[in-house]
Amino acid sequence: MAVTALALGAVAASYARAAADGAYDRLLVAAALQIVESVYTVDGVLHVDPPFSAFETLALAADDRVFYAVAGTDGTVLTGYDDLPALLRGEPAGGLPALGDARFLGAPVRTVAVRRYVPDAATPGWVRVALAQTNEARGALARDLTVKALALLAVMMLLGFLAALFAVRVALAPLARVERSMRARDPKDLAPIGVETPREIAALVGAIDGFTERLGRHLALLQRFVAEASHQIRTPLAALSSQVDLLVWAERGAGGEAEERRARLMRVRARARELARLTNQLLDHAMVSHRVEAVRFTPVDLADLARGILRGIAGTLEREIDLAYDGPDEPVRVLGEALSLREAVANLVGNALKHGARTRLEIAVRQRDGFSEIAVIDDGPGIPEADWARVRRPFEGSGRRGADGADEGGLKGAGLGLAIAEDVVRAHRGTMGFSVLPDGCFAVTLTIPAAPAGGAA
Repeated sequence: MAVTALALGAVAASYARAAADGAYDRLLVAAALQIVESVYTVDGVLHVDPPFSAFETLALAADDRVFYAVAGTDGTVLTGYDDLPALLRGEPAGGLPALGDARFLGAPVRTVAVRRYVPDAATPGWVRVALAQTNEARGALARDLTVKALALLAVMMLLGFLAALFAVRVALAPLARVERSMRARDPKDLAPIGVETPREIAALVGAIDGFTERLGRHLALLQRFVAEASHQIRTPLAALSSQVDLLVWAERGAGGEAEERRARLMRVRARARELARLTNQLLDHAMVSHRVEAVRFTPVDLADLARGILRGIAGTLEREIDLAYDGPDEPVRVLGEALSLREAVANLVGNALKHGARTRLEIAVRQRDGFSEIAVIDDGPGIPEADWARVRRPFEGSGRRGADGADEGGLKGAGLGLAIAEDVVRAHRGTMGFSVLPDGCFAVTLTIPAAPAGGAA
């Protein structure tokens, strides 16, 4: 619009100049014709008496000066400025005027020349009249016309611009409805966009619906792959561990070389168990990462979850450890995905049993200030504060030693337990924190916004 306005402005200025020149040229020609008609002969001698009306017409341009000259049939100037005819560029043909531009007495002027044939002069021939006028008035008229045209053009451009803004806003209103619909949609909702749209953006909405459909199929395939991989990988690992255990028991009671073979088998069993644990954590990590993004959140009772985990590990421990639950009897609810939260807490418990707890492990649940907390507490050495940020990342060592104080080596320090918990709590808009309690115990706490009253999502 700006480029168009500049072009139209130039056209308007040119048209205004042409209109001003046309108006004043007509006055100039009319005055010249009146003067040439005032030439007469007496006994063959040429006389001229310029009419007052001719100059009165030109006097309408009050700031302009007028110059004239009348030349007889022999070229002698009868009246007016002697050097004016020499400035005339055009030669009038018959009764037609010749217009032109020149400079006279240091000022730009517009000139006109007309002629009339006088047959009764002593020397019959053409009488010529030259008339010149300065350009102040016609310049002022051109500027006035240009300003008015530009003002009208500016008004039209402004109206056009406002109309374009309104039209664009109206035309894009369906896109705004689509945007609101997409913003309000749950991230797990991959259904087609249910918003009525005009045909101009139907292709766009169709492309988005096609993309979400393909994404849904891809996520379903990924979920099925994780489930199948979990089943297919865990089964042979469990069988391998069972076979190694049988070999270890078969070697018991023998001496000599059997002791060396049994030591090797013990190391193989330890590595197999570590491999099984790592594989399970990898599969759990993949499953949890998918579920927290794809499954709709529902109210989950952290107190019941904590008690269930403690009941599950009771009786399966290889050494004596006191298990404790510290929390209310009534539900402590959060909005979340139950399986993912259970995996997160179970990984924290497993991490504490393997690397921390010497004689005691406790799960504490509490609710305060609109948040629900579940903490896994052990009496082990804890994680050095310098490592608190690092251990949140996958495959970063925990910095702990085993419960017996020995470095575990091998596959130790995969660090997926804390990484899984970090991903889960972040997906629930919560945080994971570390702390050393006044009694010297170490605590890993998951803090999650409490479920609203009624448990509505």
